[in-house]
Amino acid sequence: MRFIQTIKNIWTIEELRKRILVTLMLVLVYRLGCYVVLPGINPAHLMALEKFTESSGLMQLLNMFSGGAFSNASIFALGIMPYITASIVIQLLGMILPSFQKMQREGESGRQKLNQYTRYLTVLILVIQGPAYLVNLQHQLNAAASSTGAIIEMSAWTMAYLTVILAAGSMFIMWLGERITDRGIGNGISFIILVGIIARLPQALSLEFVSRLPGTAGTQGGLIMFVIELILLFAVTVGAVLLVQGTRKVPVQYAKRVVGNRQYGGARQYIPLKVNAAGVMPIIFAQAIMFIPLSLSGFSADGSGSGFFATFSNVNGFWYNAVYFLLIVVFTYFYTAITVRPTQMAEDMKRNNGFIPGVKPGKATVDYLDSIMSRITLPGSIFLGIVAVMPAFARLFGVSQNFAQFFGGTSLLILVGVVLDTLTQVESHLMMHHYDGLMKEGKIKGRTTGSAY
Repeated sequence: MRFIQTIKNIWTIEELRKRILVTLMLVLVYRLGCYVVLPGINPAHLMALEKFTESSGLMQLLNMFSGGAFSNASIFALGIMPYITASIVIQLLGMILPSFQKMQREGESGRQKLNQYTRYLTVLILVIQGPAYLVNLQHQLNAAASSTGAIIEMSAWTMAYLTVILAAGSMFIMWLGERITDRGIGNGISFIILVGIIARLPQALSLEFVSRLPGTAGTQGGLIMFVIELILLFAVTVGAVLLVQGTRKVPVQYAKRVVGNRQYGGARQYIPLKVNAAGVMPIIFAQAIMFIPLSLSGFSADGSGSGFFATFSNVNGFWYNAVYFLLIVVFTYFYTAITVRPTQMAEDMKRNNGFIPGVKPGKATVDYLDSIMSRITLPGSIFLGIVAVMPAFARLFGVSQNFAQFFGGTSLLILVGVVLDTLTQVESHLMMHHYDGLMKEGKIKGRTTGSAY
């Protein structure tokens, strides 16, 4: 009954209702676009591309991020990952080049300039990735049509205009994400990735169930094993939620001051420093970097390549997962350094006559907050990396390739992080209109009260 009442409360808030409807409409447009096949491509021949995608773990990740558009040879085949890659490069330049650092400090005008540069870089990446995708597509279609002799040859002109279509499709997805952020619910780019992940979940779950049925070829463990997998999946999900929600509360004391006949301050509040302040971004960033070897290899015909590309195209391999783990740890520190700024926190506390008990205001406070963030970010980043590489361990124990992607890693962490972020926004609208939140007790995000920030 409480759940039904919460849904009614959500629907009675006009602004929230409009935002949800706009989000659903834009998501529907995105999902329809995932099934619009590139011009000149025969959909009947796409079975070979789907089989090739399913046989390669890295290709499966590309297909998952694009919501199935990759294996459908859709106009949205390249998905949102080129934009994510461009965002990584721009943020890295912001730590290296003084001109980019200056733009980061210019407020809204600087942010608009950086966004524009990100879009330009996205187009450049698309111009590189588009032909690579088309070369792979041509090879797979020819492999499917070789028995009939219907060999397909893409001319330079065909490659050019199909690359333009692919680039336009990815830029349109980026535009949809921005519209969801502005007029919908949640972070649009992350929400689009979430939709692509959820779209693949029902099929993966049903295939895993069928594969565990008695009498199925290659059955191991039967339905009992399937139940055990679901229990372990639930446990990993709980661990991911704890990682996203975990905080370290730093006490802040505000000095008493009397204005007229009223007394202000004197209360103790807390700064909730998150164990995983970077959220899902280290996973997205690390995955985008791991896509680069595959793009440079030109999407090799057999999906393996040789040497360096063979090593980093095998998502079950030791070196792939080791580098992936290290990238997640590095990007967790990197993104935490960008989003959590102890200097700004210390200045805000000093401006409001606040201080941390036992710590002097100013530089000592900055050093104290920085040391706490360093200590809690290390275990947080390690746990984040462990959860991210868990699908590789799941595949070692016989879990199918499709279902293993949801057993941890990118899929689960993005799903948990984006869902919690979206529910937090919904809850804030409910609380603003004096309704109960989504949870029976406490708040979704951090479950903290009296936070200073």
